[in-house]
Amino acid sequence: MMSRVVHGIVSNMRSILPRLEASVKGGLLAVRSTSKSTDLTEHFTLDDKVANEELLQYEEGSKERLELETALLGVLNKVEHVPIVINGQEFQANEELQQVLPYDIQKPIAHYGHAHRVLIQMAIDKSLEAQVQWDKTRLSERIDIWERAADLIAGRYRYNIIAATMLGQGKTLRQAEMDVAELVDFMRINPVFLRELANYEPVNDTLRECRNSMRLRGLSGFVAAISPFNFTGIAGNLAYTPALMGNSVLWKPSDSAILSNYFVFKAMREAGVPKGVVNFVPAEETTFAAAVTQHPKLAGINFTGTSTVLKVLWQLVAQNIHYYENYPRLVGEGGGKNFHFVHPSAEPETAVACTIRAAFEYSGQKCSSCSMLYVPQSLWENHIREPLLRVTGSLVTGQATYCDTFCSAVINRRAYDRIYMWLRYIAQSPSCRVLIGGNCDKRVGYYVDPTVVQVRDLDNIICREELLAPILGVYVYPDAELQKTMAKVVEINHGLIGSVFARDQRFIEEAYEAFRFNVGSLNVNDKSTGSMVGKQPFGAGHMTGTSDKLGSPHSLLRWTSPQVIKESYKPHMNIYYPYMEVSEVRQGVVHMKNEQNEVISEDRSSFEDPDKEDNRLI
Repeated sequence: MMSRVVHGIVSNMRSILPRLEASVKGGLLAVRSTSKSTDLTEHFTLDDKVANEELLQYEEGSKERLELETALLGVLNKVEHVPIVINGQEFQANEELQQVLPYDIQKPIAHYGHAHRVLIQMAIDKSLEAQVQWDKTRLSERIDIWERAADLIAGRYRYNIIAATMLGQGKTLRQAEMDVAELVDFMRINPVFLRELANYEPVNDTLRECRNSMRLRGLSGFVAAISPFNFTGIAGNLAYTPALMGNSVLWKPSDSAILSNYFVFKAMREAGVPKGVVNFVPAEETTFAAAVTQHPKLAGINFTGTSTVLKVLWQLVAQNIHYYENYPRLVGEGGGKNFHFVHPSAEPETAVACTIRAAFEYSGQKCSSCSMLYVPQSLWENHIREPLLRVTGSLVTGQATYCDTFCSAVINRRAYDRIYMWLRYIAQSPSCRVLIGGNCDKRVGYYVDPTVVQVRDLDNIICREELLAPILGVYVYPDAELQKTMAKVVEINHGLIGSVFARDQRFIEEAYEAFRFNVGSLNVNDKSTGSMVGKQPFGAGHMTGTSDKLGSPHSLLRWTSPQVIKESYKPHMNIYYPYMEVSEVRQGVVHMKNEQNEVISEDRSSFEDPDKEDNRLI
């Protein structure tokens, strides 16, 4: 026997009562014509061809070579004053600091100061004021600014930024050129991603009844961008991608990259970024972190650096979570422990060449630098050891502006001291053996020789910790322990990028699964460094970072708070559903006509007499 509820439902399924539909004033076209959705959202024609900035070759006598030489002399012959810039106004700190050449520490190229707590608070206030209008600025206008900025950085500002990056951050010509080209890519390709995101619409399969749309808003509050020393391009991206999405930003540049970052700030300002949208706030790390994380309007932190600092920032936010007016977005990239894993089927020449570049270019100070090399016994002694050590020993370590320099000094005294302690540990560890290098000298600059260390114990800290140094650990594994070694790599090496070298396609397929989660990107027969915007978006998970994939549309989504808008053209005017078997007449609803001769509904009584038999419960 059916229950009363089931009986009621079954009876209603058999009912031929007409569906109750609400009347609507005016026709569909009349309602659509008054819609404001065209002012709230923008759609774009996606005819953009995404292309990375072409790298210049700087051959002797070329125009770009002469332009760069002039820019280098200009930076060397003038100690640039780098101010604190808040809402377009320049401020000078009480204490003056200097940015010096890492390879010639007696030569300054810029002087600057740190913002104190009051100035940081002022920057926050001005950022919040600026965002009100900036978030209302049409996407097309922002895109125009970014495209102008890309042209300025690729053109007139290019050589000054490269010169400041070479001199202030110790990058060789090729490394600095790639860095600035990446910055151009961010400014040129991120607007393409924004167009794609703006073109997204929710499903609209009932256009006669309603229209669904989505608009991209900035976050509610300000964003703190904390950028690293090692990439001028990443520094600019950390500050200006949140701004592209409608946010205001406090940009704390690295002291060791202050001049190149300031040139980027000037280029963006000239391109048309309004004052107050991005504020340039050099500051002492702990002062800045405390000020921004203790403000209730913090909307997000965009960070690249070490995993240790990322954890500190996360902890500071967690401690203040009850005071915020929203949940701050935390985007962080820490680099991690990147590796090259060589299979017995690999081409030794390829593995050696790729490893040397990945380990020692820019003195191993990239977040993607190779820090560990895993080699099978069958290839080590006869095919890899000798060329690896021979080529490493021939690398020139010198001034960044010399054309034969492969890598220059490390960035500053703090980095040098840290690396010196690593080298002392290696020299004293019974499971480590220095095969080449291991020397350092700070009399003129912070020089560290490219170093190769053979490690016999995978539980040694050298195999686990991010070194950010020109130190390559090598572990030689027995061929029969291939699977065991891979499993250990998965356990101890969590990095931005891992590379495998092999010609055995079955092994490559195994590597795809084995290294599925411990690295953010997996390269096959290529070095771990050299990711390009739009082609190899970068970011990793675990304790390495939040894997938000800079250089892809995914990273833009982190800096927007979309709003969905539903415009209804047939709003309902009664509260009953068809299965309830309550007709319009029994509801007390009668049809009337308004002045435009449109049918409307008027409800005279909410309920019929509850004592009548037809109104009993089902």
